[in-house]
Amino acid sequence: MTNTILTRITLFLAALWLAGCETLSQDYDPTKDWSAAKLHSEAKDALKDGNFEQASKLYEALESRYPYGAYSQQAQLEQIYSYYKQHETASAISEADRFIKAHPNHPGVDYAYYMKGLANFNDDLGLFGIYNPHDLAERDMKPSRESFDAFKELVSRYPDSRYADDARIRMRYLLNVMAHADLATARYYYGRQVYLAAANRAQEVLKRYPRTASTEEALYILARSYDALGLHDLQKDSLRILQQDYPKSQFLVQAQQTKDRPWWRLFW
Repeated sequence: MTNTILTRITLFLAALWLAGCETLSQDYDPTKDWSAAKLHSEAKDALKDGNFEQASKLYEALESRYPYGAYSQQAQLEQIYSYYKQHETASAISEADRFIKAHPNHPGVDYAYYMKGLANFNDDLGLFGIYNPHDLAERDMKPSRESFDAFKELVSRYPDSRYADDARIRMRYLLNVMAHADLATARYYYGRQVYLAAANRAQEVLKRYPRTASTEEALYILARSYDALGLHDLQKDSLRILQQDYPKSQFLVQAQQTKDRPWWRLFW
């Protein structure tokens, strides 16, 4: 009996010792005595190596321990990129907004605007959207609009920024994507004989995206919608503008040649 009790006590004490070792191991932080420079250097190395999760942890430690100074500010900027590479869009945007608010005159604030736009930027909408307009009509365009607004803010405030030219290219792309989305919605309404809604959406394309590839078809949808609504004067005005701006429009030619097929299915 005595041996059994001693064995149980020994096992219990061993378990406590192992649990204590595990706790100490979990609480041990090899970076606790690192300087701001050391933390930043290690975080940068992790970022270059593609170890973005580790980089984020080191940037967080740097900001927590050394909240003031150049290293902290640089860590905030680089943290935006680290979150972006981890596809943590909300965190990247939040970090960019925090930096812009806290350091509006920082020489790197243009980068924060650029990364904010890039975090919301989605470049898989181009050909996919053109050839699948119904899908595009159902997509949420809010990220595209927010991306455009961030890039617009960048080029407005810092037109000579090293990121401005790329931002302008992305803005043109986003304008076409958003125009295609509204155009797809106008087609959808017209195909279901909701002509007033189709006309309103076509007008939105013409008003908000007047120099995009969607303008030509938007004018034609507008004319057909007005015709269906019995607004023939407005229909003639829309056709006049279409013929004036696009005298060789395939929408007009093909629609006249094809009588047994809905016009909105001629090209999609």
